[in-house]
Amino acid sequence: MKQKKLTITEADFLLANRRASRLEEFQEHGHPVRLRRMIHKSKKAYDRNQSKRAAIKRDDSSFFVAIISV
Repeated sequence: MKQKKLTITEADFLLANRRASRLEEFQEHGHPVRLRRMIHKSKKAYDRNQSKRAAIKRDDSSFFVAIISV
């Protein structure tokens, strides 16, 4: 019986490297280290896209009526 030749794809290589770096990080710090911190977004900040999405989710056109009536 012929043995199959093991092929390592690029995705396998990247996955193995990520795992290895994560294990090194655990050993070095004792816990996972977050590289990116989320910045707190103010509730008072104007965000038109978010309010439009909320109006579409509610499935009423209150957003568009409020703009026209102003």
